[in-house]
Amino acid sequence: MTAAEAVETIQREMTIFARRARASAGRMHPELSLVSYTLLGHLEEMDGCRATDLAAHYALDKSTVSRQVAALERADLIERRLDPEDHRVQVLHLTDAGRSILLQVTKSRRAAFRERLKDWPEDDLERFAGYLERYNA
Repeated sequence: MTAAEAVETIQREMTIFARRARASAGRMHPELSLVSYTLLGHLEEMDGCRATDLAAHYALDKSTVSRQVAALERADLIERRLDPEDHRVQVLHLTDAGRSILLQVTKSRRAAFRERLKDWPEDDLERFAGYLERYNA
């Protein structure tokens, strides 16, 4: 396989992966898109942040994040709180329901990954994980 063919294969397989991830996110929780799941995960990891921080972190348009945030608020998965250091700023935080759904979906996703990768040798798993980290960096 040439380098050009390898790049084409990577592009095709990453597209399939993304399509499959979007579809499985909807099956795991019908109201939780892949983008919403990702935003919830970041809010948990950061223990809350501003919507503009989410947009910057994921290189998303502010209007896209605004729509996602509004939907997550309507579903009672996140809430806005005043920043204790600057009362002009609102910080997004997970609600208890948001934490619960995020945990449920994360467990389901991990189980699906474990099932898909159960026959892979440990060396392959470690290399694959390293390649993904390198690619995403």
